[in-house]
Amino acid sequence: MGNITKVIKIPQGSPEMRADLLVQRETSLSRSVIRGMFDHDCVSIDGMLCDDIGYLVLAGAHVVLKYDPKTRYKEKPRAHKSSIFDVIFEDEHLIVVNKQAGYLTVPTNAQETNTLVDAVKSYVNRRQPRGPDVAIIHRLDRDTSGLLVFAKTAKVGFQIKDQFADRKPERVYVAIVSGKLKQSSGTMESFLATDKDLNQRSVTEGEGGKLAITHYSVVQSFSDATLVRVTLETGRRNQIRVHFAEQGHPILGDQRYEVETARHRSWPHRRLALHAEVLGFRHPVTEKMLRFMVPPPSEFERFCSKYKSLTADKK
Repeated sequence: MGNITKVIKIPQGSPEMRADLLVQRETSLSRSVIRGMFDHDCVSIDGMLCDDIGYLVLAGAHVVLKYDPKTRYKEKPRAHKSSIFDVIFEDEHLIVVNKQAGYLTVPTNAQETNTLVDAVKSYVNRRQPRGPDVAIIHRLDRDTSGLLVFAKTAKVGFQIKDQFADRKPERVYVAIVSGKLKQSSGTMESFLATDKDLNQRSVTEGEGGKLAITHYSVVQSFSDATLVRVTLETGRRNQIRVHFAEQGHPILGDQRYEVETARHRSWPHRRLALHAEVLGFRHPVTEKMLRFMVPPPSEFERFCSKYKSLTADKK
């Protein structure tokens, strides 16, 4: 058997899918070989070669696979290795990363140095020794994983921050919360202020809080926990955590808000069950719309699988 050319037309109305998962579905090859296929020009989407395994394939897309099923395509070595972040996208103006849980985005007053911003600065300065420091656009809590964007110049940083201020970027999270939500979707809106213990809490409009708006939809319900997808309209500190905790449904693993209720036997991890899955915004220089997706880490999948077996055993 020689080379194969496979043409795939994604039907209208189909849900978006990561490119690597689509190729795996169509070829049944191993994940390592599939990653290598992207590095060896085997995948084209809408007439353009695709080397990004995380590229989101949309309805109506025209996908072409050209490959030899007997070839063990090897992934090209990546220059960057870090326990703190993975590079998802980079050009001369900005860098998008996937942050691992357990690391601060920026240093605290204790001047902790093992932070995401320090690691990103070190990475950028090694590649562009005479370049300026990276500019911080937004943050994730220490125990939250997922997507963040940094700018490589102050000017680009201000332009991206303006988009965040105007609520234009798309920010979607996946979370597992305690208890079973009564509604399949909803919106939580309040004014958030910082109390004397540096916790966030909802206050009345006249008490000086900042408007916070959180939208959610239920993905999967269990007997005493719920997997939800959360879309941020605003981005206040601890916003998702506070809104769900105040509804009596704190995020599993939360050590700050409704700690007792946030404990769950099937979530033993020292991290929040919260992951920034999607980040979309307009490139401030090219004006191209960028959209990135990183699925939740394996802890989420293990929880859902384990919890299914636990509930099945009770039947």
